[in-house]
This record gives sequence, structure tokens and C-alpha cells, in this order.
Amino acid sequence: MSIFGALNSSASALTAQRLRMDVVSSNIANAQTTRASINENGEVEPYRRKMVVFEPEDGSFQSFLHKASNPSSTETGGVKVSRIAEDDSPFKLAYNPTHPDANQDGYVQLPNVDPLKEMVDLMSATRSYEANVTALNATKSMLLKALEIGK
Repeated sequence: MSIFGALNSSASALTAQRLRMDVVSSNIANAQTTRASINENGEVEPYRRKMVVFEPEDGSFQSFLHKASNPSSTETGGVKVSRIAEDDSPFKLAYNPTHPDANQDGYVQLPNVDPLKEMVDLMSATRSYEANVTALNATKSMLLKALEIGK
């Protein structure tokens, strides 16, 4: 492992968690958006909750086998965002016959965004981000101490 492997790993995690916080913020901002997209039938649909999906930077079996058989390998771990997926859970229905998007029965389809879930997800992403900043700072401190040994 190179001396910068831990820095690269923490940096990739910081980038991924930052995107996760951005997606959660978008979900919270659109929690009441009833006209976000048009489906295949030409009808308007509410906003669908989005979720970030992570995967290892190099998650192939071949890479894991290479790392296990060659411990002095310079390949580093890390995480990347593989995609941003939409939540397929059903929309919430609320009775509001005066709403412009209400159906014939007076019900309005609201986004499938639960603010409580989003806040928990945001707290988790924030804690992960803070942990990676701490790991990054510890690695930086160790590298600086190693440089001071040579003086």
C-alpha cells in the first residue's frame, strides 16, 4: 500500500458522503412537490425519493484476489457512488379536495419522502463525513511525524 492510500480512501469517502448529503437535502426540499415528473401515461407524478448507492472503487473479484495474493500491492480501497436510485415505495395520499392536483375523490398524491427518515439519513451521512475527516487528519499527522523523524 502506498503512503497515500489512506488519504485516497478517506478522500473518496468524503466525496461520496457529500453527494449523499446533497441528495438528502434535495429530498427534504421536495417533500411537498406534487408535480415533479410526467409518467409514461402523460400524467404528472409527485417527486420520488432518491437514494445514493455506494460500491467499492474496484469491487471485482479479480481485484480482491490480486490484493490477497500480493500484499505489497499499491492498490487502495475506497468507495464510489455507483448510482442514484429512486425509491419505488407508493406515494402518500392526503385528502384535500381544494388542492389543484386532487383527483375526483379529493385525494392528492404526495411524495414518498419521510422527513424523519431523511433527517436520520442526513445525520448518518454527517457522522460518516466527520469520521472520515478525523481519519484524514490522523493520517496527515502520522505522515508529518514521519517526515520529522528524518530531521
